[in-house]
Amino acid sequence: MNRLGRLVTRVIFVTVVVALPIVASAQATAPSPTTAEKARMLELVTYARETFDSAQAQAAQAAAPKKSLEERALARPVLQLKVDDAVRMALDNNIELTVERLNPKLQDMSLAQVKAFYRPVLGATVNANSNAPLPTSLLNGGTNVTNQVSNLNTNITQALPWNGSSFTAAWNNSRTNTTSTFATLNPQWTAQITGTFNQPLWRNFKIDNNRQSLQTTEITRAISDVTLKARIINTIASTRNAYWDLVASIRAIGAAHNKVRVEVGTLTPMDIISAQAEAATRRQTLTVAEATRRTAELVLKRLIVGSTEDALWKATIDPTDINEVQPTPINLESAVTAALGQRTDLVTARKNLESSDVNIRYLQNQMHPALDAIATLGTRGLGGNQFIRSGTEVVGTIPGGWADAMQMLSKFDYPNWLVGVVFSYPLGNSSQKIAYARAKVQYQQSQTQLRGLELTVATEVTNAALQVESTLRRVDAARAARQLAEKRLENEQSKFDVGMSTNFFVVQAQRDLLDSQITELRAALDYRKALVEFERVQEASK
Repeated sequence: MNRLGRLVTRVIFVTVVVALPIVASAQATAPSPTTAEKARMLELVTYARETFDSAQAQAAQAAAPKKSLEERALARPVLQLKVDDAVRMALDNNIELTVERLNPKLQDMSLAQVKAFYRPVLGATVNANSNAPLPTSLLNGGTNVTNQVSNLNTNITQALPWNGSSFTAAWNNSRTNTTSTFATLNPQWTAQITGTFNQPLWRNFKIDNNRQSLQTTEITRAISDVTLKARIINTIASTRNAYWDLVASIRAIGAAHNKVRVEVGTLTPMDIISAQAEAATRRQTLTVAEATRRTAELVLKRLIVGSTEDALWKATIDPTDINEVQPTPINLESAVTAALGQRTDLVTARKNLESSDVNIRYLQNQMHPALDAIATLGTRGLGGNQFIRSGTEVVGTIPGGWADAMQMLSKFDYPNWLVGVVFSYPLGNSSQKIAYARAKVQYQQSQTQLRGLELTVATEVTNAALQVESTLRRVDAARAARQLAEKRLENEQSKFDVGMSTNFFVVQAQRDLLDSQITELRAALDYRKALVEFERVQEASK
């Protein structure tokens, strides 16, 4: 039994030995355990058993011979992947991009919600009532008069998107049935059509709350597109960097493997100890390189797969593009100009300034007096059974009804109209003035922040360009160092073959060559990533 298993067994044994007398004593002096206590005891015993079994399984797995990275990789499917294919998969499957693409749709719904204010609103009223006025006058038409009225009214209201105006059209119908002796029509039908137009002349003329909300929501919708663009740009940059990280880690493994094979071929019996120590160091380097490769592959998979159910998640990625260093000319002035015009954080800041400007114009407009013009035009119609009287006696009836009221209404014989203005103005220092002054200060603050952001963007682009040039020089220097290390190894190997050197110097030259190769790989990777960063900073911030 392994050490961990023996330790767990002892713990369980001691627990049982100590617990048995206590349980026996408790059974003699205490009541029987409850159902909950029994369940808890069973849970503890089960946990101890599972812990013991898990420890034994882990120990057996640790004692078994480990498979190499190549053997584990062969057990999984291999997918050959180009950097452009990786970018395409990231654009199709990346989780963050999928979430970000929903924001413009949400903003479309918000915009539609604001625009819904300008849709016509239909209203209707149906009611009936009855009243019996007190006999306070001979004009009541009797001592116990009952008036029954039924109403069927409908209207449509439309807020217009121009100059804050609005329009309302109403069609009212009522039927009155009365027992009054003075009624000339019973039942009496009344129809009325009315149109009302309201036009602000000062406050809310150039901009009102609805147009302010509409304009700011449209700007927010545009910002959501810019934010999505920034997410896409950053995802592409991250995918390219992850791809080149994976390429570099695989090449580092290849370099480490090659050096191990050279060491094995140059061992001599006299230097076996120093060679074994050097070989152990190489294996450690190889182990680190393999771990780096696995991490780089997981980072790339995280960017290009949509879930762990994706077949690519369980496959081995074989990047087929080669990280060759091809010097790229840098036009700093053109890059800075492009960044100042198109970078997403600057575009967003300018859009926010537009939104602030809309709010300022709205608040300034709200400080004006309210002066609204109102115009109303309508006509009415009347119909019903008409009584013919001789004195107080009804001697005949002329039949009539709702159709007579509509006919009279269509002739426009009884028009009614109204034209007027409504004025209001708050006295003293109103809240609108305070809000307007505060908004102006915030706008000036945002303008200053925009200028600072422009300076930051220019600085970032310049630094990215300098980084490209610096890493290119590093690549040249690393390549020269690697070439010199190769020549030194050749010289040491030749001298060792004729007995003029020792295995120690050969192994040292091998180590120096491996270090120079890894340095060159890292410099080439940094140059590639510097180019990716130089392209990214011209279009988006992190």
